[in-house]
Amino acid sequence: MSKVRVLVVDDFEAWRRFICSTLQRKADLQIIGEASDGLEAVQKAEELHPDLIILDLGLPKLNGIEAARRIRKVSSGSKILFVTQESSPDVAQVALSSGALGYVLKTRVEADLLPALQAVLEGRQFVSSGLEIPPTSGST
Repeated sequence: MSKVRVLVVDDFEAWRRFICSTLQRKADLQIIGEASDGLEAVQKAEELHPDLIILDLGLPKLNGIEAARRIRKVSSGSKILFVTQESSPDVAQVALSSGALGYVLKTRVEADLLPALQAVLEGRQFVSSGLEIPPTSGST
């Protein structure tokens, strides 16, 4: 079985290191790249076509939501999981409508990251517990 190829995007290097080290414990995941801003994320997504992109919202040069929208155009097969400190349900809803399947709060990452990865890779939506996202039209 081939490994899931992951791109990790966050402007805070220590946080990227933490996420990468957490993911490297899973034998079925392979970190294929890192980016520290939104423009670099789009470029690397287009170049590498990762299976999964872990993306922060508050990025320099291009915010995470706009980066996700652009990534959907250049690497449509990549699944997007936001991992962010932004806990506003409205922002989370906009982020999910940008093409992401998952939204994990950094304060919940230890409990939620691996279940979120599993859900997103299976094509299911995942939102950190405690975040009440209003249903979008057409959802069940």
